[in-house]
Amino acid sequence: MKRKGRIVVLHLAIRYPFAGVVWQLLHHLIGLRALGLEVYYIEDHGAYVYDAIAQTPTPDSTNNIKLVGGVLDRFGFAGRWGFRDPITQDYIGMAKDKCLKLIRESDAVINLCGASEPREEHLASPMMIYLETDPGVFQVNIERRDSLAMLNASAHKLFFTYAANIGQPDCRVPAAGLAWHPTRPPVLLDQWHPGVGLASPPAFTTVGTWRNKGNDIKVGATTYYWSKHVNFARVLDVARRAGQPIELATDINSGPDYDRAVAGGFTFRPVVPMSLDIDEYREYISSTRGEFTVSKDLYVRTRSGWFSDRTVCYLAAGRPVITQFTGFEKYIPSGTGLLGFDDADSAVEAIRAVNSDYPRHAKAAREIAAEYFDALKLLDQIAEKAGL
Repeated sequence: MKRKGRIVVLHLAIRYPFAGVVWQLLHHLIGLRALGLEVYYIEDHGAYVYDAIAQTPTPDSTNNIKLVGGVLDRFGFAGRWGFRDPITQDYIGMAKDKCLKLIRESDAVINLCGASEPREEHLASPMMIYLETDPGVFQVNIERRDSLAMLNASAHKLFFTYAANIGQPDCRVPAAGLAWHPTRPPVLLDQWHPGVGLASPPAFTTVGTWRNKGNDIKVGATTYYWSKHVNFARVLDVARRAGQPIELATDINSGPDYDRAVAGGFTFRPVVPMSLDIDEYREYISSTRGEFTVSKDLYVRTRSGWFSDRTVCYLAAGRPVITQFTGFEKYIPSGTGLLGFDDADSAVEAIRAVNSDYPRHAKAAREIAAEYFDALKLLDQIAEKAGL
């Protein structure tokens, strides 16, 4: 059944023009359009953009707009996107009046990643939807009665989160008095074709930032770290022990962790420029053996049930995934195609299990993507709850 209505997606792809972020946006925009909805994209957070080459924020959005705007046009969104310049406050793409009218008059506005802090313009929307991809910080700040978090909560009418385990006794991410709807990262199956590259490629890979900063949270006497490096440090001998090549496309090339990883059998690849091109990023994922990765400490120790939108791309490409348990295993079957681990020993066992019958695990990976992460299924659930 086709959905009807007009919807605006707010996000931060121009601010952070990495391929994984852009694919996250495309999976939503194209998926919502495939449901029959009239879809627009507006990026109006007002923050400086990130210069991935210089690795610094900058007020000059020219390069980022050229990069992401070209992708949006390519996928049929020419004339349907707008970006608010952080300096001039002018809108690039769609005019300011059109953007504000769309927010005011569309049937729903999805604040993907909570990218836009609510302003008066957003409050005019009849249906603001908070779609959280990084759980924990927002909930804790609400419980602390942080004024910005409280404003954010009051501005939205529906709340979705990748914390699949929220509200359960073993989950330490508080619900914070909100009615959360657990969801999963969507993927467009027809954009990620299995069987690209070798039938049995040699190396597992992953792509991402080594050390994230700025969103650690403290609950009582416990600090939860919004970074993966804490957990990577516990598995840096896994490649050697398993006799399995593992390549990390990330942003470190020196230091104690780097030296330990190299000694433990890992290899490294610069994450830029590959991660700035959505086609090169897709080819990289689709041509590797599968993903080996950990999750951020915040997601693991809170038993959030979180799952990665990068990981679903590996699955959709028919590449097995070996990743750290976060509680997702309560909701998504693991053991074939998708395997979890708690420590280095179980990570080695998971690698050996995949290598013992790689074709079976590769086939199961695609099947898991189709069953649990199909964008049309997941976004249709959101559209239904929004009354579209």
